[in-house]
Amino acid sequence: MRWIDRLIGLASTLILARILVPADFGIIAMASVVIGLADVLLEMGVHIALLQNKSPTPAHYDTAWTVRLIQTSIMTVIVVLAAPLAAIYFNEPRLTPVIQVLALTFVFEGLENIWIISFQKEMKFTKDFRFMFIKRVMGFLVTITLAFATESYWALVAGNLAGRSTGVALSYIMHTNRPRLCLSKFREIFSVSQWVLVQSIGRFLNTRLHTFVVGGRTDAATMGAYSLAGQIAAMPSTELLAPLNRVLFPMFVKVKDDLEELKRVFMLAQGVQTLIAIPAAVGLCLISRETIIILLGEKWLPAAPFVEVISLLSGLAAIVASGSYLMITLGKIRVSAMYSWIQVVLFAVIAIGIVPDGDAMDVVWQRFGIACFGFLFYVTLILRYLPTLKLIDIITSVWRPVVGALAMAGVLNWANDTVTLAPFAALLVKVGLGATTYVATVLTLWKITGLNEGAEAYVLRKLRKK
Repeated sequence: MRWIDRLIGLASTLILARILVPADFGIIAMASVVIGLADVLLEMGVHIALLQNKSPTPAHYDTAWTVRLIQTSIMTVIVVLAAPLAAIYFNEPRLTPVIQVLALTFVFEGLENIWIISFQKEMKFTKDFRFMFIKRVMGFLVTITLAFATESYWALVAGNLAGRSTGVALSYIMHTNRPRLCLSKFREIFSVSQWVLVQSIGRFLNTRLHTFVVGGRTDAATMGAYSLAGQIAAMPSTELLAPLNRVLFPMFVKVKDDLEELKRVFMLAQGVQTLIAIPAAVGLCLISRETIIILLGEKWLPAAPFVEVISLLSGLAAIVASGSYLMITLGKIRVSAMYSWIQVVLFAVIAIGIVPDGDAMDVVWQRFGIACFGFLFYVTLILRYLPTLKLIDIITSVWRPVVGALAMAGVLNWANDTVTLAPFAALLVKVGLGATTYVATVLTLWKITGLNEGAEAYVLRKLRKK
């Protein structure tokens, strides 16, 4: 589901990159930051409360839907009124109508049938897939059709609204239960969602505060390159592993009373994530120029330096993601929130306080340094709150992929200095060399260490079954 979702998103991006200019993407990126901020400031995390509850009643679903309806209504009004202020901050007058129209997405979000969360909770991912796929395809078709017809950023706005409105209709078609206005379980849901709200705000600021800083210091074209670089850089690592995290949370909840089994599931997931995220991040970093030229065109080459660093940052984020679900499963939502907020404060101190005049590239490097610190802090938290887990377990699960990625980096650095083919041919050669080197190195090390049970064994078993 997730991969098709991202493939549709990638196809949309590649087509739009040829039709629109960087400034168009910059306007939508600025608007998305404002919409996202409003969303997270009032997001009560009711879906987390429902997922964490092993046996929610219809009253829980009704209360969650009512709370979400109230919050989205408030968000719509706030965003419409705040749109002119956002346009002033970004020094982009075209933002005001874009933000005001996009505020309608909150209306559709609030009206959506809350019962579709049960698809994920009950691990009925076939239905989850159908819901996402139809909604995503509708948005894609509207966006591309209007982009060809108008060559305007308004095509992205219309596509977003089309996808959201389709989701509302589908949610009632695909689930027979109907939500009702009810607040009887408010205290119970709020006991979980209050900390989800704190965590969500911290996580949003951790992932989006930098766009506020960049948007306020640069023009729409630079903002567009920066924003699109983030999307491209995240695909091979963060987005590739997102499906696993979607399944992990309900799985963690099922086994949370058995710490040994919880450790086993977590370490297997962590091993698979590391096996995929590390080479994906390092590989994209080293072939970013060819990737940009082939996928987006030469007019987007200013995005290549951003992709190089953000790809590594996204790799770290992908590895850390499962840990946040583990913290929520163990009831440590406050700890997870603290983890996000510490990184937010560090970024604000460095980017706004210490280096107030840094450009977009400075911001990227600041983010990377903070992500490295966050990774070390993450390991400390996991070891503290999952007592059955030891540091040697984590080292055992990551050292082979790390060595494999270093070997791959050496080969790709050599290729960058010696291969002088056309961009498409060079990309194919480098991808082939990098992948072969990584796989050969990891499998050799795995064999030398005794073919122990772990991520490599799990992946090979799955491939044999396929």
